[in-house]
Amino acid sequence: MADVNLDINEPEPEPITSTAADRRSVEVTVYNDDIGLIKERRTVKTAAGEGELRFSDIAAMINPVTVHIMPLSDAKDFAVLEQNYEYDLISHNKILDKYVGKEIKIIDDNEYQDRKDVVSATLLSLTKSSEYTVDEVYKIGDEIYLGHPGIKVLPKLPGSLISRPTLSWIYRSKAARDYDIEVSYLTEGMKWNADYVLFVADGKSAGGLSGWVTVNNQSGAEYADAKLKLVAGEINGMSRRRESRNRMMLEAPRRRDDEDESDDGFAESAMFDYHIYDMGRRVTIKQNQAKQISLLEAHGVNVIKQYTVQSALGDYNFFNSLTQDGAEKIPVAVHLMFKNAKNNGLGIPLPAGTIRIYAADVKGSRQYIGEDRIAHTPKDEEIRLKAGEAFDIVAERTQVSFTQRTPSVAVTEWKIALRNRKDEDVTVRVQEEAAGVWEVSDVSHKCVAINASTFRFDVPVPKGKEVEVKYKIRVEKV
Repeated sequence: MADVNLDINEPEPEPITSTAADRRSVEVTVYNDDIGLIKERRTVKTAAGEGELRFSDIAAMINPVTVHIMPLSDAKDFAVLEQNYEYDLISHNKILDKYVGKEIKIIDDNEYQDRKDVVSATLLSLTKSSEYTVDEVYKIGDEIYLGHPGIKVLPKLPGSLISRPTLSWIYRSKAARDYDIEVSYLTEGMKWNADYVLFVADGKSAGGLSGWVTVNNQSGAEYADAKLKLVAGEINGMSRRRESRNRMMLEAPRRRDDEDESDDGFAESAMFDYHIYDMGRRVTIKQNQAKQISLLEAHGVNVIKQYTVQSALGDYNFFNSLTQDGAEKIPVAVHLMFKNAKNNGLGIPLPAGTIRIYAADVKGSRQYIGEDRIAHTPKDEEIRLKAGEAFDIVAERTQVSFTQRTPSVAVTEWKIALRNRKDEDVTVRVQEEAAGVWEVSDVSHKCVAINASTFRFDVPVPKGKEVEVKYKIRVEKV
């Protein structure tokens, strides 16, 4: 009997698809710079030999070069041969594009004649003519149609298209079995920021400081029952080099699944040269959701109020005669200062954010009085906030005299009048700036040099009184 050569094409095995239903756990670490680190643990069942594993329900904003897959047990039996990021998503035009040169059906719904016609047509061309317009060319019978109304009906969905972004791996497994795997990746579209409320009970001492974090998720995925971590600090390359693989971030410390999570709030700890805030309970972070979570609640924070008159004279005013202009009114800023220390009810690293300030009116009702933004603030550092400008304290600056001794040396005499219209005594800090080589003399109040370009006077001003600060300054250009 002659040999019979049977050409039998073995069908390719169906890919194994893992969805969010296979998740054992998910951990989300969010950074300040529109970046999130996602770690998922899933259980997948593989066949023996080579196959394809598809991983769906991932972030649409994923950075594919940061993807890392790792079996959590029996790693020697599982090898990844190839990794792909599939983002050829289903759309009207992409489906039609797969049928160029093929026959489809068109249902022509004629509502005026109350009938539907079904015609067979060959799609000859599909061309994008503008951002919103696609030109279609059909052959129906012996005629060419430049576009055709009606509903296009296709025999099946092209296999190369997918409904949502998917990671896929070509793997080799020694046996058909279940594997617990961890997949981690970076994604854009996730960020967090801190907001604080400072309540100043009587304008002098604080009733308390509360802090909230807002986590914003626009990554294109939902993270149900997630372990949440927030990282505070400036990470190099996060928003400027998306293609960089940052192994430090992939190895961020995490709590094991079996560790106790009795605290519902955030636990702060150091990580590298940054700070990480680890939430004790799990949360669900939905797509297109801004979630607010309590960060801290501190009471008995001692706050100091300071009135400041700030100038920026420099060379211009010190080398020009301004006596003809008379007195110049200048604003008196209101600053609030407190120490981020344990003995002041705080003492934890505070992430950058906006502090909104409230004070009690005469009836004890809280009223908004201003806000200021703070940078990342370590413990035991001072926080200084500008609330606004004082209404009842007036400051006027007058150049009393001006002498140009040489082209590079000038001597000027100044008077700053401070009037206190409040019902209480205040102290006003007058802070001046100079350029070049300078020397202050003939002062009316104690002068303190802060640095090479700044000096100040701390001036007590009784209620209902006016106090004048006077000084003479010699400035030499360098």
